[in-house]
Amino acid sequence: MSFAPGANLKPALYALLNIVSASGIVFANKAVMTTYGFHFVVALTLIHTTATIGGMKAFEAAGLYEKKALPTRALLPLAAAYVGYIVLNNLNLNLNTVGFYQITKIAVAPAVLAAEAVFLGKKATPRVTASIGVVCLGVGLATVSDPQLGGGLGGLLVGAGAVAATAAYQIWAGTKQKELAAGSMQLLDQYAPLAAGMLAVLVPLMEPVGLAAGSLTPEQRAGTLLGFHYSAAAVLAIAVSAGLGLLVSLSTFLVIGATSSLTYNVVGHVKTVIILAGGCLFFGDEMPLKKLGGIGVAMAGIVWYSQLKLAASAGGASSSAPASVLPVTSPSMGGGSPGEGVALVAGTTGKPSSA
Repeated sequence: MSFAPGANLKPALYALLNIVSASGIVFANKAVMTTYGFHFVVALTLIHTTATIGGMKAFEAAGLYEKKALPTRALLPLAAAYVGYIVLNNLNLNLNTVGFYQITKIAVAPAVLAAEAVFLGKKATPRVTASIGVVCLGVGLATVSDPQLGGGLGGLLVGAGAVAATAAYQIWAGTKQKELAAGSMQLLDQYAPLAAGMLAVLVPLMEPVGLAAGSLTPEQRAGTLLGFHYSAAAVLAIAVSAGLGLLVSLSTFLVIGATSSLTYNVVGHVKTVIILAGGCLFFGDEMPLKKLGGIGVAMAGIVWYSQLKLAASAGGASSSAPASVLPVTSPSMGGGSPGEGVALVAGTTGKPSSA
């Protein structure tokens, strides 16, 4: 049996790129908001989305996916859901600690299961339900024992809203992909401009732009978009966060195409650990034993849940086309847990998947 180093090196590099970019964008976004004081979450989302539109054009030119025209009417609700989901997640990261933010990302898996049961009538197996119960127990323990819930009740409500919005967006995006027979990148290419238009309208409605500068004090003007002190470091941080968003989208596509669903799930677990550790190292998150124990329980539940879903996918693949876990997360927010993925039939990514 021959050994081809190149064949194994590429998937490893793709996985490493995904880990670095998806973990890095969480830290970059947090630094933009807290270290540099750019608290304009809607404007930041608009910047990321605009960068994504440009990046998608480059990806298309490089042959990573084939452009597919999709009906605008079908995409408008999805674009609106994207805007709500990503703005709430950015606000969640702005108000709360990195650790709490990541706990809410883990909580998306049970939220998706609950939403599918209530609205789609999908019944999970007893084992899947039990695994999600373990996740909920861990999330509850970690949240209750978190001494740094900086946003207080408001932060908790925003976190809960982010979980609900993420679950709804992912279910909807997965459904639209199948309905329109479009890949994740083809779908993103089509609805990103619509989302950018919505965000451009929302920025002056939801955030202080500072157009009436003459009526503002110097302190008030400094708290507006136009009056913000755009230091070289702040601009660089914003640019880095936007660039990492593109790398998240690209590396996720490459990892799914070059590796297995199991590999992607393992990569997801590694990202979770890195983000939690980075929150402690870079942003002073506290990690008392009770909180650590709760996160450990939640992670155990996620690993169990992931294995059950992978086993179910493998069972379905024996009698039909193989399925891969293709996430439908925003390129401007990394750190998603493996439980956030939506099972899609291989070949819907806009480019044939590699074996």
